[in-house]
Amino acid sequence: MEETSERFRVELTGYCYRMLGSPFEAEDAVQETLIRAWRNRNRYDPARASERTWLYAIATNVCLDMLRGAGRRARAMDLGPAASAGPDLGAPLPASAWVQPVPDASVIETGGDPADVAARRESIRLAFVAALQHLPPRQRAVLILREVLCWSAAEVATLLDASTAAVNSALQRARSTLAGLRPEAVDPYRPDDPEQRKLLARYCDAFERYDVDALVALLQADAVMSMPPFAWWLHGRDAIATALRAAGNPCAGTRLVHTAANGSPAFAQYRRTEPGGEPEPFALLILDLSGGRIAASTTYLNAAELFPLFGQR
Repeated sequence: MEETSERFRVELTGYCYRMLGSPFEAEDAVQETLIRAWRNRNRYDPARASERTWLYAIATNVCLDMLRGAGRRARAMDLGPAASAGPDLGAPLPASAWVQPVPDASVIETGGDPADVAARRESIRLAFVAALQHLPPRQRAVLILREVLCWSAAEVATLLDASTAAVNSALQRARSTLAGLRPEAVDPYRPDDPEQRKLLARYCDAFERYDVDALVALLQADAVMSMPPFAWWLHGRDAIATALRAAGNPCAGTRLVHTAANGSPAFAQYRRTEPGGEPEPFALLILDLSGGRIAASTTYLNAAELFPLFGQR
């Protein structure tokens, strides 16, 4: 059973990540799920449920246990109004306050129908995962199972030990909550799209040279920029331009290494801390694209913690 359970690790990690909003907690939840499955393997009855369903039931209980008493994870723009372009970033918030990024490879199975892969990318976008955090845990599980993983109401009812009517009611309430949040629409990330590749190449070139004019020219007029763990964030191309120019040249010697996080283009950012020194891990940068421009940039400054997840060091 251990070997067959392992083949569900990626999809289980994706499910737990959407539930918990943290790749570290998702890994812990999946590990606990597999441990519980192994310990209770003699109780598993294939006549009642498939192994996949059984594992999801365990994973759901693990996540519900972990969410008991936990605060809501968020993005900076969920915590308050946009800041001015001044130098004061405020005090950093603890890691538990933030929806943390996850490598695509950890939560998205490759291969199969490209449309399915694209849909899976959309379902781990930072904005969507942050929106999920507004739902009570059981509603969150229902919505993910029904809308993202396409389980039937009857299957979810069996998994949650609830009635089909209760599952349908929870789904309706969850949909209503998400409709009120209206996460911003962005273009789906298509790694092989030549236009998106050109845009990202131009962005990297401008960023590594710290050419503020070139960077700003790539932004949407209503672009946003944030830098967890600070609640500080900026709205609008003009505010971002002011902040970038006022900062001097903090990114001198920066090198960007392409990766993928949360169904979006991302870069591991390395920066020299002293002239002539080797670039050192600095931040993970995630972009949202819309209409051939950059719609949002989220810069996670906890590089030392995140880079190993992305195979960076």
